[in-house]
Amino acid sequence: MGFVRRHQRDHWILDDLFFVVHLVDALQKNGPYMSPSRYFQADVLSIPGRVSDFVRRRMFKRLMEATAPGPKTSVLDVGVSCERRKDSNFFEKLYPFPHRITAVGMEDCSFLQQDYPGLKFLKADGTRLPFADKSFDLAVSFATLEHVGTRERQEAFLGELCRVSRVCCVTTPNRWYPLEFHTFFPLIHWLPPRMFRAILFAAGHRFFVSEDNLNLLSARNVMKMLGGRQVDIFKFRLLGPVSNLMFLIKNERKPDEAG
Repeated sequence: MGFVRRHQRDHWILDDLFFVVHLVDALQKNGPYMSPSRYFQADVLSIPGRVSDFVRRRMFKRLMEATAPGPKTSVLDVGVSCERRKDSNFFEKLYPFPHRITAVGMEDCSFLQQDYPGLKFLKADGTRLPFADKSFDLAVSFATLEHVGTRERQEAFLGELCRVSRVCCVTTPNRWYPLEFHTFFPLIHWLPPRMFRAILFAAGHRFFVSEDNLNLLSARNVMKMLGGRQVDIFKFRLLGPVSNLMFLIKNERKPDEAG
């Protein structure tokens, strides 16, 4: 069996104060916004973009601290988007060595190769990655797992990330956070899936009615899929409750399995 080390943030109150500042700034400065990607919902004040950018920067910082990648580290990013909003493809924006990134997505994101010289983009399904075992030092996937589809497809997605990398990092919103980040409805995502999807349908969120496009997860769901792998769980809080989960998975075989 693998082990799990649960990391808690001691200074989340200070982080939340910064979030409130970002939120007020968004209310004051942002105008109407329409998204070219179906996975990003239009928002009049672009508050979801500000919220997402704030949280993801915290996750990026923790990832860099935990993995300490360098200029020779080969990186795979699975789940890049054709969206060009501030919080989209944030890893490519923040990572200091983008020329070492191979980016994979289901949408046409070839513009990334122009934006980040040296980066390679490949349009492919994350559940069937066209790479050999342990091709990359680090694989990352941010807020993509919940959009992969059924639990079986999500498990296959995680399995592929682990197969092609020595270490992988996966993030997903926490299903038990009171607010559902894609629709910004409170609490209804705690209902049984059939009821949740019926409400989304009635409210006009037809894209997210399908399990293929939105299938929320808890920490327990993800850990069950990861089986006995060695995992560190990082929890990120937003105004109190845990809003986002980050799983750092070590894919090298343990000494007792080495033969």
